[in-house]
Amino acid sequence: MKINEGTLDRVLRTIVGAALLAWVLVFAGPVWAWIGVVPLVTGLVGICPLYSILGLSTCPVKQGAGPAK
Repeated sequence: MKINEGTLDRVLRTIVGAALLAWVLVFAGPVWAWIGVVPLVTGLVGICPLYSILGLSTCPVKQGAGPAK
């Protein structure tokens, strides 16, 4: 699978995921906050399966990056 998340997307996902998990682990937040695992993992890995299914990408495309000759 190709990386399909840009830098800002990855940073925001990591922050939101970590915040949700901290809420659960430190402050005994609600059970649904465990969903923070998903954005945390996708942010760290750089691959969002939903983006792949929908054909989306926030990863910038390099100009003139064609096959090497």
